[in-house]
Amino acid sequence: MDKQNDKPQLSGVKEIARRANVSIATVDRVIHNRKGVSENTRKKINEIIEEIGFQPNILASRLASKKVNRFVVLIPESQETDYWESPLRGIGRAEDEIKQYGVSIVRYFYDLNDKTTFSKAAEKILAGNFDGVLLAPSFISESLEFTATCRQRGLPYVFINSDIPAQHSLCYIGPHLYQSGYQAAHLISFGLKEGKILIVNISKEIDSYHHLLRKEEGFRAFFSENDKVLNKLVKIDIRNTSEASIDADLDWAFEVHHDIDAVFVTNSRVQSVAHYFEKKNIQDKILVGYDFLSENIEYLKRGIIDFLICQKPEEQGYIGIMSLFQHIVMGTAIEKEKFMPIDIITKENYEFYSN
Repeated sequence: MDKQNDKPQLSGVKEIARRANVSIATVDRVIHNRKGVSENTRKKINEIIEEIGFQPNILASRLASKKVNRFVVLIPESQETDYWESPLRGIGRAEDEIKQYGVSIVRYFYDLNDKTTFSKAAEKILAGNFDGVLLAPSFISESLEFTATCRQRGLPYVFINSDIPAQHSLCYIGPHLYQSGYQAAHLISFGLKEGKILIVNISKEIDSYHHLLRKEEGFRAFFSENDKVLNKLVKIDIRNTSEASIDADLDWAFEVHHDIDAVFVTNSRVQSVAHYFEKKNIQDKILVGYDFLSENIEYLKRGIIDFLICQKPEEQGYIGIMSLFQHIVMGTAIEKEKFMPIDIITKENYEFYSN
């Protein structure tokens, strides 16, 4: 993936410097018409600015006005997995690039196991004074209520990681959830024997956490559209995420269905199933799940997890903030949807991958 091509326009400051083979400080002097740059270099930089459609006059006026735009982030906190540390890194990276243009970012977090924490954080945001929102809408009804109020107040918002269609967001940045599940099914089909496939959803708030259900929908669609036998698919929803509870539910599934050949875990908690496999010395099952997390990688290296599907969470955070910047500060159009690649990670290629 070419990260540079996926970044909204402000990163053009770095791109201009790269193309002109000068420092960012030199580009900044040209943008703001300051001394200390040769005419040849100034001409070269201005030509690049024109070529890539950069808008230095807008940025200069923003600096002169000393106006501060306040963005707010509302995403899950990293508790049972470290997945959400990656979007936070991307948000921090974007913040470092745009803070000089009068942008500040406030971060709020909620617990994926408790939707009331989302509502409480949303209330605090609505009581504040913000210019744009970056939101991971894990809980549908709570997110709908929050974004409806945002629209009433003219507060623009960007979705990352999971989408709620037709909700008038500025844009969605993240995986194509349906296709992601479809891809997982395709992977499993290559190694499947005659047995069943176990779909595992692990979340205390499964009914609200639609991002899991959309993946499951895509997974089932593959078998339906490719004339596979759908009664080979069995599912368990694990709502208690403690190790003992997960183990008990998996014990039940394997006792009732002796012929399970593959397991698909719809989120990053694939590590919990891998841990179960390791304790039970289960070695003959295909295991597919999500996300480039340290514990998942360890199980991948040992051959317990066969495939991880990864979708650039750090880039989601980065592009989300930059999209707000493009719209609110720069006043330019942004893509309505920015789908992350569906990357398939194995023990052979994990060393060459980054989020």
